[in-house]
Amino acid sequence: MNISLILLPSLLLWPWLAGGEEIGSVSYKFKWMGPNDKILVEAFDDPMIPGVTCYLSRAKTGGIKGAVGLAEDTSDASIACRQTGPISLPEEVRNGRLDGEEVFKKRTSLIFKTMQVVRFYDKAREVLVYLTYSDRVIEGSPKNSISAVPVMNWR
Repeated sequence: MNISLILLPSLLLWPWLAGGEEIGSVSYKFKWMGPNDKILVEAFDDPMIPGVTCYLSRAKTGGIKGAVGLAEDTSDASIACRQTGPISLPEEVRNGRLDGEEVFKKRTSLIFKTMQVVRFYDKAREVLVYLTYSDRVIEGSPKNSISAVPVMNWR
C-alpha cells in the first residue's frame, strides 16, 4: 500500500487537531440547526520561549456548516500574552533573526483561511510582541491584534 494514502488523511486532519488549549467559550448568535456561533478563548505557550503564554479569543461559526467543518470563521480575534514563568531568550530571537516567526496557527475554513500568531522582539525595549491576524490564499484581512510581553526577571 502506498504510504501517501495513509499519511494524506492525517495531514488533512492535523490543522483541526493542533492548536491551543480551549479555556472556554460563549455563544453570541443563536442557530436553529447545529451549534451556535461562539467566541472561543484558547491558551497556548510560545513553543520557543518558555515562560510566555498567550490567550487568543476568536470567532467560531456554528450552524450545520460549522458542525461539519465547512464554515468559514470571521477574521475577528484578540490576543493577550503574559509572562507565566522565567523567560530565557534564544540568541536567534534576541538578534532578530526569527522576527515574524509563526508561533500558533489555526485553520478557520476548510482549505483557504488561517488565523495565526507571529512573534517579534523589540530589542531596544526588551519586549516580545505577538501579532494575530488572518490570511487567505487570495485575500487576507487587515483585522489584527497585538500584545507585548516585557522580558523581566521572574521571582
